[in-house]
Amino acid sequence: MFDVIIAGCGPTGAMLAAELRLHDVRVLVLEKDTGPTSSTRIVGLHVRTLELLAMRGLLDRVRPHGRQRPAGGFFAAIDRPAPPDLDTAHAYLLGIPHPVIVGLLEEHATQLGARVRRGDAVTGLGQDDDGVTVELADGNRLRTRYLVGCDGARSTVRKLLGVGFPGEPARAETLMGEMEVGVPPEEIGATVRDPRQRFWLRPFGNGVYSVLVPAADVSDRAEPPTLEDFRRQLRAVAGTDFGVHSPRWLSRFGDATRLAETYRVGRVLLAGDAAHIHPPLGGQGLNLGVQDAVNLGWKLAARVRGRAPETLLDTYGAERRPVAADVLDNTRAQMVLTSEEPGARALRRLVTELMDLDGVNRHLIEKIVGIAVRYDLGDGTDLVGRRLRDVEVGRGRLYDLLHRGRGLVLDRTGRLTVGGWSDRVDLRADPTVALDAPAVLLRPDGHVAWVGDDQRDLDDRLARWFGPPVTSPG
Repeated sequence: MFDVIIAGCGPTGAMLAAELRLHDVRVLVLEKDTGPTSSTRIVGLHVRTLELLAMRGLLDRVRPHGRQRPAGGFFAAIDRPAPPDLDTAHAYLLGIPHPVIVGLLEEHATQLGARVRRGDAVTGLGQDDDGVTVELADGNRLRTRYLVGCDGARSTVRKLLGVGFPGEPARAETLMGEMEVGVPPEEIGATVRDPRQRFWLRPFGNGVYSVLVPAADVSDRAEPPTLEDFRRQLRAVAGTDFGVHSPRWLSRFGDATRLAETYRVGRVLLAGDAAHIHPPLGGQGLNLGVQDAVNLGWKLAARVRGRAPETLLDTYGAERRPVAADVLDNTRAQMVLTSEEPGARALRRLVTELMDLDGVNRHLIEKIVGIAVRYDLGDGTDLVGRRLRDVEVGRGRLYDLLHRGRGLVLDRTGRLTVGGWSDRVDLRADPTVALDAPAVLLRPDGHVAWVGDDQRDLDDRLARWFGPPVTSPG
């Protein structure tokens, strides 16, 4: 029997497998596709995802494969830069080919000991008090203690569970891609600033532009779009096709917006697109899934290893589902702001004016890049529930202390201990650390679970998040 089977080896599934392996959980990843995706689509890794990669020692491995751009202009493609003092050490977007980030995360998971089997599609499941039986397309059955569906928007696991996926169906189709243009940049500038319906040309550098245009009557959605589709729609919307050529990737998407009614049914859980879908405006989808994985991984591992109460798994859905709901709402708002209806265009002009105010621009940027998230951990202290930026600790950085996926107590007082939790939680006593608190307890996902200086209070929080302490004989 496996400890955890993960259905789907996309970014969410691969990241979750790696997180579980940090805690010696026996993991099998089932991927229905027989080989890597052939898509060359570029995805954007936002600040919070970059921070999580840094926490696991992956950012230096990933960053050379991507292209950095400033962390601004995300919200409805309104051209406003990010505040210069954004609360992060990684204030940029990293554009990286989708197959590359998936490959790097899968490689990381397998290096840690996860098993990946391709060409195995989940077709059935049944669960009991001891585990889950997973049925495969070839008729074989596997047993596991837990199953996690990371199998995308059309999730088989979600459907087999009977979990509702309410929301709005797609009403509009949009083409999106990256390609070169055949006209000088000055001929494009005025058009980029024209907020027509779902339409932009945005420079990526080296003559490459991001192009977004309504799909209208373009061919069946089941068929991939062609460069000629883009040319035809550009002529219809802008009066010219800008001489587009040499596409890097081409795709289409709808504006369907749905959120799973629950993220967990017994021993089966959902993460990534299996739990939430939304239009890609703001580029939040992949990031949301990776962040799901990091939130879930240590909790599921603790449950598997008998080191946490059953209620710990409940915090996964309680924390991540509201975050997804917020992302769905902001993408709904962005879709409205890209409409060419008179009211929507007036609203876009108003929002553009408001974003000239630092507080408004900062709020929207922090929302999109994921650093505004604060989990409700039942404590009135403002820092509790938030993540910490990558501050200097001694001669190193805070995130370097989180590579193993363990908890961490940062203690400026020098008086605290982690006692019987030392097998799960590290202690770093440093009176010089840049911290507006005497001490904090960080969960493995980098969020603050406690602030204070009282040992008994700390012990209570350690037990809440990391289970009972290990006591030495005698």
